Amino acid sequence: MTLSGLPTTPALVVGQVWHRRRIPVRHAFRHRTYQWLVDLDDLPQLPPWLRPLAKFDASDHLGAIEPAGIKAAVKRYLAHQGIALGSADRVVMLANARFLGYVFDPLTVFWCFAADGSLRCVVAEVHNTYGERHAYLLQPEADGTAEVGKEFYVSPFNDVSGRYDFKFVVAPDRLTISITLKRQGQPVFEAGFGGRIRSATAGSVARTVLTRPAMPQRVSILIRAHGIWLWLRRLPVVSRPVHHPPEGVR
Repeated sequence: MTLSGLPTTPALVVGQVWHRRRIPVRHAFRHRTYQWLVDLDDLPQLPPWLRPLAKFDASDHLGAIEPAGIKAAVKRYLAHQGIALGSADRVVMLANARFLGYVFDPLTVFWCFAADGSLRCVVAEVHNTYGERHAYLLQPEADGTAEVGKEFYVSPFNDVSGRYDFKFVVAPDRLTISITLKRQGQPVFEAGFGGRIRSATAGSVARTVLTRPAMPQRVSILIRAHGIWLWLRRLPVVSRPVHHPPEGVR
């Protein structure tokens, strides 16, 4: 993957999110959603009437602090991992934006590119519904796959054992991310997001937020609704351990 192979930003990725739990209770769902794809050096400049429906707040990502911004937080995290991000390097982020002041972003992805356009690394930032965040440093293979050990409590029905298999497929007109949690080499849970690329013009943003309104609020509600369904099916609840964010994440 190279910077030149990415869609033109800012863009909307409009599609679906899906989950599939295999054991001990089988459960699957698929919902319509959208996310933003933005260059952290060139965040969208929307007209005033749209800004309340699509706002990026630095504090939502890696514990960033204004006015330094999100890119400075990515650089700080990578520095703690032994990777120096230069001023000419670019970072492209896939994330939810705040809608009427609220955001819940289960997964934020940062693609970090060198000045020559080559991919240096990917940072996957995960949030849970308990207000905690964690970051995974990934070095994808040429086919977009990467593997990392699970370290963060996300669902009350899964402990922190196992490994994640990531797959990133990015083209100028489409983006797909899939994640498989494996234990002893066997898949136990799968999730993903995929959609078509739309240029983030004022018109396309307005149409998207009207046809998929209050998306962060809806995501948060649906996560809890599916959790209640699993609890009613008597799926055992796993105690949440004390979380210690990795170096460089606040």
